[in-house]
Amino acid sequence: MSFFKRITATIAAVGATMMLAACAADGSGSGEGSDNQNGKVRIALDWTPNTNHTGLYVALNKGYFAEAGLDVEVLPYNDSNPDLMVDAGQAEFGVSFQDTATIAKAAGADLRSVLAVEQTWATEVSVLADREEIKSPKDLDGLTFGGFANSAEEATMRGVVQAAGGKGEFDTVVLGTSAYEALYSGDVDFTVPYVAWEGIEAEDRGVHLKNFKYTDYGFPDAYQVVIVGNETWMDKNPEQAKSFVQALQRGYEDAIEDPDAAAEILQKENSDLLEDLDFLQRSQRMLVEGFMLDENGKFGGQTETHWAELGRFLQEQGLLKDETGKELTEEPDWNTYFTNEYITQ
Repeated sequence: MSFFKRITATIAAVGATMMLAACAADGSGSGEGSDNQNGKVRIALDWTPNTNHTGLYVALNKGYFAEAGLDVEVLPYNDSNPDLMVDAGQAEFGVSFQDTATIAKAAGADLRSVLAVEQTWATEVSVLADREEIKSPKDLDGLTFGGFANSAEEATMRGVVQAAGGKGEFDTVVLGTSAYEALYSGDVDFTVPYVAWEGIEAEDRGVHLKNFKYTDYGFPDAYQVVIVGNETWMDKNPEQAKSFVQALQRGYEDAIEDPDAAAEILQKENSDLLEDLDFLQRSQRMLVEGFMLDENGKFGGQTETHWAELGRFLQEQGLLKDETGKELTEEPDWNTYFTNEYITQ
């Protein structure tokens, strides 16, 4: 896995406004969805299996979906954006991110977030630990960011630097997953690793990083990973939607209860891709300890405040555009971007 999974999704979402409109116009979207009589439910992954997906594989392994009368198919990542797949009716659910889902929803995508897998940003701004002159993100002005060709992320980085007291003026070189190696070798000054994956990889390689959390400087928080569902399908199949989300929630809650055992299931279900069990267990523990539970120790829930704060920032940056490509001039009803109606409270 790489943090590039999130970047890829964001790039596609930002650039897909016209595609979303075209899908709706030619009838290939999910607006013509039908009742689901056979219990078949498809979920699209955002990247190859990793610890963001552990709860899904635990639910599959333990038969939670089967108990609910559902035949769940995991659609492997194949460069297709899950938000677009869900909107087009090619998947009933998908693994997404609050920022990309917000951009897609504003552009008319037929989706809604139904479960927050992570309650806070799981990415941080990273520099090499020996860069003593960099004491906070405000010191990144004039430096070079290893980026991913995506306006949402650049806007986020500018916002973090400005929130820390800087101007938000830096150079960006588009490197994709090579950004991490470029950081380690000193070819770029900062990038944004996923701390429960690339952060652990760097540590194992003896690369010492200094990380800055976005929210420590007043930047809006985000549900890093969310599960989105096709809204038309969910409206037509409310009981199956609820059964799917609650079975998935149960799998993630098992992962929170016993992260080591859950990581073992993740590896078992993906033995051809995931070999290092110790790494997976450390990653899963890190997610459980710092990212998956809200301030009340609960998993899965979402709030209007959480959606509104990041949404307003994205709108201020001109990133929220309607299905015609025009920037939104009025603030959306953020309650339409998510729902808690399918989870077990």
